[in-house]
Amino acid sequence: MFTIDNFIRPHLKSLKPYSSARDEFEGEASVFLDANENNLGSLAGGVDYNRYPDPYQKTIKEKLAKLKGVKPEQIFIGNGSDEAIDLLVRLVCEPGQDEVLLLPPTYGMYEVSANIHNVGIQRVPLDERFQPVFQKIAEKQTERTKILFLCSPNNPTGNVLEHATVENLIQTFNGLVVVDEAYIDFTDQPSWSTRLDEFPNLVVLQTLSKAWGMAGLRLGMAFASPEIIGYLNKIKPPYNINVVTQGLVSDALDKTAQLQDMLQVIMDERTRLLQAFEALPLMEKVYPSDANFVLVQVPNANELYSFLLERGVVVRNRSNQPGCANCLRITVGTPAENDNLLEALHSIAATQKV
Repeated sequence: MFTIDNFIRPHLKSLKPYSSARDEFEGEASVFLDANENNLGSLAGGVDYNRYPDPYQKTIKEKLAKLKGVKPEQIFIGNGSDEAIDLLVRLVCEPGQDEVLLLPPTYGMYEVSANIHNVGIQRVPLDERFQPVFQKIAEKQTERTKILFLCSPNNPTGNVLEHATVENLIQTFNGLVVVDEAYIDFTDQPSWSTRLDEFPNLVVLQTLSKAWGMAGLRLGMAFASPEIIGYLNKIKPPYNINVVTQGLVSDALDKTAQLQDMLQVIMDERTRLLQAFEALPLMEKVYPSDANFVLVQVPNANELYSFLLERGVVVRNRSNQPGCANCLRITVGTPAENDNLLEALHSIAATQKV
């Protein structure tokens, strides 16, 4: 049976986190003279901005708990999901000793966070269908392998990882299994957050940057057991989510009907792009997508990337990723943006330069 206490870096178990007077205070008060704030107000234009934000984002967590079907104590909120990734590596991996396991091609911040903390990296590439190979992953794990990162739907390939393989990995991996679901809103697959009570080693990451359209506010979520969340809260910066973000996010979480409308437009446009790409001769392969982007393979990705730039269209060249030779990752834009993209692609195809 997995026990998180067996994986926490020893010195963090006894760490006493920073605590403000308001963390320790329960009850009503009208005069706050504890935090050395400017009680006259804020030059930023709002009286509330002179006060430190809620360090545990209680209002947002209550709304997210109802929306996601989890308990508030199973939610960590970070400055983007990147903060949660960084804290998870810091929590269980001893620098210079432990390692994480990655399945490339995948999201680059797992590797960046490991490198920042001087944590080793093992890699088991996804197969030709961009699916994890269970046996190879099992063979790669050692007693020093503390985290397995899975991205589903995967970035940059756009596909959901097969349910049975993911479940098998969670059940057998002796360490944290982090399932990054940044693009979960664009698929009809259920979130792994619905199964937290079954798997004490499971951590699920989500974000408001994609479907919710709040990339500029930087708010990500980790869902896990209360024990894991407790440790993350222990080592995070005390006020990691600012007042403005908390207020705007709380308001946005009440607008689920508008979210569904936006999602429908994006998925309709995704279907349109997939069909248009399939009809373009310059596309050698168009990968299916469960995300808000499409991965395509072309004869010469560098040239096509440059041609699109010349026409004011920016996409992402993923050719340097394992299994993604000559591949471009193209975000689903607005209908007008997608029209511009397709017009540029048709003009490039007509010149027969790519």
